[in-house]
Amino acid sequence: MATLVKHLILCSSTTTSSSASPSPSNRRPPSSPDGADKRAHLTQSSTRRLAVAASTAMVATAALSARRPAAPPPAMAAEAAALRAPAPPGTVPRWGTRSYVRERFFEPGLTTEEAAARIRQTAEGMRTLRPMLETMSWKYVLFYVRLKSKYLDLDLTTAMAGVPEPRRPEYVLVANELVDNMTEFDRFVRTPKVYESYLYYEKTLKSLDDVAEFLG
Repeated sequence: MATLVKHLILCSSTTTSSSASPSPSNRRPPSSPDGADKRAHLTQSSTRRLAVAASTAMVATAALSARRPAAPPPAMAAEAAALRAPAPPGTVPRWGTRSYVRERFFEPGLTTEEAAARIRQTAEGMRTLRPMLETMSWKYVLFYVRLKSKYLDLDLTTAMAGVPEPRRPEYVLVANELVDNMTEFDRFVRTPKVYESYLYYEKTLKSLDDVAEFLG
């Protein structure tokens, strides 16, 4: 009897101890210092990637904003606005910078009055170049001057028919002076040379006024 009781006590104690101890499958390994270092390294790597992506996005945004085209100069913007707005009947149309190919090659020639009106418009447009000269925007000045020079080559000859016969020799001298001044102005803007550009800019304006006076 004593042996049976002893055997029962031993079995119960063995069962209790086995239920109290966790099984190997449920047992979690203790965290090692190497695992903590790996997690910290992964956190730092993800933070570094986010910082690099943010800086790359900022650089790309700055590059795109720098590549945006600059605003057109006042003379070209005014002519573009005049092109969009239809001219009322009975008035002289305004010729813009975008219509040179169409007007020069695909439309009939201008009349004497229209050529004289375009010369006067060229004089007005050249006066709007002064702010661009002051800011040394040579690219816009050169583009505008060359375009107007191409118009003048034809307009000066067409408008001569409206000048009285006795005054035509004087008109030819003034027209040639205008062409020479615009050529020199183009050359000094292309160089560029500031003083000479201002000098021939003023001479070009005076020559345009002299031609407009002949045309009435």
